[in-house]
Amino acid sequence: MADVKPIPEGYPRVTPYLFIDGASAAIDFYCKVFGATERMRMAGPDGKLGHAELQVGDSVIMLADEQPESNIRSPKAIGGTPVTISMYVEDVDDVFERATKEGATSLREVKNEFYGDRTGQFEDPFGHWWSIATHVEDVPPDEMAVRAAEAMKAG
Repeated sequence: MADVKPIPEGYPRVTPYLFIDGASAAIDFYCKVFGATERMRMAGPDGKLGHAELQVGDSVIMLADEQPESNIRSPKAIGGTPVTISMYVEDVDDVFERATKEGATSLREVKNEFYGDRTGQFEDPFGHWWSIATHVEDVPPDEMAVRAAEAMKAG
């Protein structure tokens, strides 16, 4: 019998698994906004989506329709989310614009941050929060300390 890898080929160590009311529509959203490609989709009970996987660069996002009968609920069903998913993208301004055009709500407009990233945050139409960033500047540690202190003073 061949050795089985403990981490399957093509899967990162950490993968978000999103529960969504309207998972098929979410797949369309993530493909349009993030340039995701669908790796696989499995039907669930009652015409719901039981499991799907999306590829975004070298990352994987797993998702399925919520199943309230099994206490698996989406952020909208529980009144929000305690989690923000962070993602580096090639062009944060473009992705942010596409997201809001596709129905996302801006949580924080795109801006340059002291640590060298240009970032923005939005809530997707399904209740999940995303922090997207493009790295625009390598900041040396001594400069980072100065900028961080200035940012804290400014609030």
